[in-house]
Amino acid sequence: MSFTLQPLRRILKKSGAKRVSDDAAKELSNVLEERTKMLFIEGKKIAEHSGRRTVMRRDIKLARKVLERN
Repeated sequence: MSFTLQPLRRILKKSGAKRVSDDAAKELSNVLEERTKMLFIEGKKIAEHSGRRTVMRRDIKLARKVLERN
């Protein structure tokens, strides 16, 4: 999974950056990919613990809270 660079550049610029290098956008892409995978893995665990095979919005929200504690 990979995020395209242009939307990431926009996010960085909206956050106050005047100019954004390709390396900065690629690094943000790597960080987002890693965090997203961790979030989905934790959400899947929560869904399975609840006896479901479908990961729901509430699972992702709870997974985010769990990951923020760590």
